[in-house]
Amino acid sequence: MQRAVERDLGAPPTPFGQWGRDRRDQRELRVRGLRRILVGAAAVPVMLVAAGCSSDSGSEDKAADSSTKSSASPSESPSPTVQAAVYKSLPEPCKVLAKKTLEDLVPEAKSGKKGTSDDASTRGSCSWSSLDSNGVKGSQFRWLSVSMLRFESDVTRGSGAKLAQDYFETQVQDARSVSGAKNTKSEPVAGVGDEATAVRYDLKKKEGSFKQETVVARAENVVVTLDYNGAGFAGEKAPSADTLNKLAQKAAKEVVAAVAKQNGGGDAGTPSSAPSKSASKSPSKSPSKSASSSPSKSAAKKS
Repeated sequence: MQRAVERDLGAPPTPFGQWGRDRRDQRELRVRGLRRILVGAAAVPVMLVAAGCSSDSGSEDKAADSSTKSSASPSESPSPTVQAAVYKSLPEPCKVLAKKTLEDLVPEAKSGKKGTSDDASTRGSCSWSSLDSNGVKGSQFRWLSVSMLRFESDVTRGSGAKLAQDYFETQVQDARSVSGAKNTKSEPVAGVGDEATAVRYDLKKKEGSFKQETVVARAENVVVTLDYNGAGFAGEKAPSADTLNKLAQKAAKEVVAAVAKQNGGGDAGTPSSAPSKSASKSPSKSPSKSASSSPSKSAAKKS
């Protein structure tokens, strides 16, 4: 009976007890193997999770480090700025002086001659010529020129006021160094713009001896150059340098006030203590006996 059972079960020809133990051992081996597989399989997700956590942690650390570096890095430099120019336009150059003033300086002038300009808001000039002829008793000649130059602020060059100050200083220096000038003197002028300088000298020409007065003034970002000269012809004595100087300074102050008024202002400021250079370059050509040409080079070119 036992053998029949063993054959039916397909067991080897061994005692039943031994076969059972072998089967049990095999089951235990299979169970142990399955446990090892399950344990190994369970370990894989744990490792993956651990690896994932480690990876995420590294990413977060890098992100945090990047954020820290970003916040610690200096911000972008702001765009450069420059102070805006105060004066935006210029007055009509032939109308900057009152009629009474013109009568004092150039009594025989009928009208002013406006200089050419490619931009009236940036530069302008006007000149007047006067010849008071007394026939054989001689004649008195006067010539007056006013020029204005306005500077805009520029981020690469500087503010309009600073550019005007540089030009002002150049103009004064030019007026002091006119070729052929004698007895050159210069002095600061009070109460005319932010800064002003008057330069006087004598200039000998074939038509006669000229007395030249140049007043250079700066009001904010505008430079005004006023040239005034006179001479006596045909035996007439030369005009007084002091008188010409006084008239020139009065006229320059009036022009500066006209610039301020044009831009909605009243008082054009007080002079500063800064030194200056000058706009009048050299006295212009002396007039012919008919007084058709102007004697000063200085202001005529500045328009």
